[in-house]
Amino acid sequence: MPRPPLPLGTHGKIRCYRTSSGWRAVAKYRDFDGVTRTVERTGSTKGKAERNLKAELRDRQTPAGQSEFSGNSRFRELASWWLSEVERAVESGSRSPTTLDTYRQRLESLVLPALGELRMREITTLRVEQLCQTVRTNQSVDSARTVRNIVSGVCSLAVRHKVLSANPTREMAPLEGRKKPSRALEPSEMQDLLDKLDQDERAIRHDLPDLARWYAGTGFRTGEALAVHWHHLDLDQGTVTWAGNLIRARGTGNMINQGKTEVSERSLPLPEWLITMLKSRLVMLAERFGVPESEVAGPVFPNTEGGLRDKHNTGARWREFRERAGYPWVTFRTFRRSVATILDDAGLSARQIADQLGHSKVSTTQDVYMGRKVTSREAAEALNKVTWFEQ
Repeated sequence: MPRPPLPLGTHGKIRCYRTSSGWRAVAKYRDFDGVTRTVERTGSTKGKAERNLKAELRDRQTPAGQSEFSGNSRFRELASWWLSEVERAVESGSRSPTTLDTYRQRLESLVLPALGELRMREITTLRVEQLCQTVRTNQSVDSARTVRNIVSGVCSLAVRHKVLSANPTREMAPLEGRKKPSRALEPSEMQDLLDKLDQDERAIRHDLPDLARWYAGTGFRTGEALAVHWHHLDLDQGTVTWAGNLIRARGTGNMINQGKTEVSERSLPLPEWLITMLKSRLVMLAERFGVPESEVAGPVFPNTEGGLRDKHNTGARWREFRERAGYPWVTFRTFRRSVATILDDAGLSARQIADQLGHSKVSTTQDVYMGRKVTSREAAEALNKVTWFEQ
């Protein structure tokens, strides 16, 4: 009866032979392509020859280029390969350019200085955990999670190339941090904030009064609100169609990215006070750019030249205003939370609120995936009843 083959990735008995210059250790090894090959190493003594052979067998890779990586490959080499995979995912549309920018920045500034020169066989759960805890202490738990995701991606590549037998990040303890309680604007705060916006010349110059009402009347995310163009609006029907997400990507600049999830693609009914504001804005932009109202195109909130507004510059102008106004804690996301509070107080279901906000997994409202494209008119009616937003 024939002898059963060696299991993949294992070797047979090691035999040692004396040579004219020392010792030679030999063993049969079954590579991952199924072929059993003879592997040998030499040494000045029998023990050294055997140790050299065991080291070779430990880091053995199948010949004929099954993988150009081995356990001796440096982490930096596989990280470069992994980042190129993320770049291809961005080109295919399955990853966001901002994700690539974040990964590249964290990889270069945090991960490679700590792990870049290590051999892949030296990457252990403890080493990765120490790095993440250092980043958490010096920066934030979110940055630490990003670092873990990067190392996990590189190690996953190593597992696929049979460089590692398992991904060391899987055994890490969870990176938990205290969440700041979300806060919405109280009715009196909202009214006071809008009054101060309407009286602030610098805020008016940067369109902040209209922009704040736009956020407060839709619940859009920051980039979603700035991505809307006039052709996404139907002021007669009182609706806006989701337009994507305005981002700034490295090497590209401002661009519209097509969303976080399919649920983001939604059509929202607008409250009447917001429709009134948009009609006034249409007149104002027609005068600003010297065109008839029927020819006003481009973003609803453009830059001075009529193109896409820079989200980061807009955020900077908002931060300057909120400090002057005495509301340092209010961000554009605060308006989103305030919309959710209004709808909740009006008795809308968690499902309806999730549709308004474009959540795919509604942990803040209902732990169920939502896939509707058009939300309930009740959301607009609830927002229509409040008086704080009236100009």
